[in-house]
Amino acid sequence: MTESHPARTAAAARPAPRRRMRAEDAPERAILSATDRRRPGVRVVLFGVQALILVGLLIAGAGPILWLAKSAVSTTQDILTQPFGLWPSGIQLGNLVEAWNRSAIGRYMFNTVIIAAGQAVVTLFVCTTCAYCLSVLRPKWGPWLQGAILATLFIPGIVVLVPLYLTVLNLPGTGGTLIDNYLAIWLPGAANAFMILVIKRFFDALPRDLFEAARLDGAGAWRTFFSIVLPLSRPIMGVVALLTVMGSWKDFLWPMLVLPTRTLQPVSVALFLNLKNTELAIQLAALFLALLVPVILFVIFQKQFLRGVSASAGVKG
Repeated sequence: MTESHPARTAAAARPAPRRRMRAEDAPERAILSATDRRRPGVRVVLFGVQALILVGLLIAGAGPILWLAKSAVSTTQDILTQPFGLWPSGIQLGNLVEAWNRSAIGRYMFNTVIIAAGQAVVTLFVCTTCAYCLSVLRPKWGPWLQGAILATLFIPGIVVLVPLYLTVLNLPGTGGTLIDNYLAIWLPGAANAFMILVIKRFFDALPRDLFEAARLDGAGAWRTFFSIVLPLSRPIMGVVALLTVMGSWKDFLWPMLVLPTRTLQPVSVALFLNLKNTELAIQLAALFLALLVPVILFVIFQKQFLRGVSASAGVKG
């Protein structure tokens, strides 16, 4: 029988070293432990705090919309004397009909749809091609261009408002003008630096093997862009299009400057100019009708909208 070696015996008796805990295995730290959360008094307090936060969010988010809906079918006297009363003089559904006929909301909404759709198409084309150049083609001057695009995010829009208006009023080198032309809205907003960075970040995550295989098969840059990149980028393109449409729908100052003709104006500008001398109830009814379209769009495309908000938060962080 062989005698055990003293060193082996000591090593066996020594306790095994404890494995270092990884960050993902570490327990989550919170103000209240799991034991405290199970106490009845703590659970009641937590439920009360959560209920108060939920009620506050509902009041801040849905409160103005509900008040506008209530005021749209109220009389002007009720709005001024009892702003939070539930129709003391009865529901006035005729306000909606009168607002629709007097302000011609249908025509101005059609103008708004044209402006928003054109803005989405032009923005998608400019932003996707620019992001494709920076992310896939990667020219030597790409980092410089990306830095210049990123720098424009720190320039307030009001600073470039006057130079941009003068450029649209008198196009350099042509002597023409874009006043009363939808291109005056589509072109300045097409090169959106934020949208370019969002799309570029999505393109960076695409498999590079697809681009190498397309290059080996003889596909050029445009063929790769239209046949491979765009079909794979439908989710981010939908997000960008939705955010662009929502931003174009609520834009006010720039369309008012470059579209002085009433028949070309969007609904946001037309209601302000056409209903200044009408009674308050009709004004609020017209605003409620104009608000229905973006609310319906948000309800239908809320998943894409929230996805776009999360993507924008990731880029900003």
